[in-house]
Amino acid sequence: MANILVGVDTGKTQAVVCVNLEGKRICSASSRFAGMGWLVRYIGGAGTPVILASDKKRPQKTVLKPATAFNALLFTPKNDISVVEKEGLSKNHVLGTVHERDVLSAAIAAYRHYSNKSRQAERKAKANGAYADSIKAPVIKRYSAYEAPWDKKPGRSVG
Repeated sequence: MANILVGVDTGKTQAVVCVNLEGKRICSASSRFAGMGWLVRYIGGAGTPVILASDKKRPQKTVLKPATAFNALLFTPKNDISVVEKEGLSKNHVLGTVHERDVLSAAIAAYRHYSNKSRQAERKAKANGAYADSIKAPVIKRYSAYEAPWDKKPGRSVG
């Protein structure tokens, strides 16, 4: 399974957007009163989340549940992401609901926050003849780009 970044909203209408580690949206959905099971199944079907992102500085406690279920980092912005920022971050995407717009903006904000670490992992992999995706997740989650375990075989993820 591919490593992904996930924007989540767990209110009355739950929304989820999955983004690959290159920052490209791969899927999105929203459902009213869907429940935590739906959210976890949807995320698990899309990939292995490295980061779950919220658009709120202080997210709902229910956002912690899927982050914990997947052993993913929880990204929260320094300040709530404003509607104007959300519209700017999601302007090039066709989305079904404003909830999907909100969580896409959270996922993009998380991607941008961790983009330096991701680029460091890519440089290290290239220098060592390794597959970049094999070390991006460990670098984002816990290692420096120089300490991360890496694998030369494409498609395998470590960490």
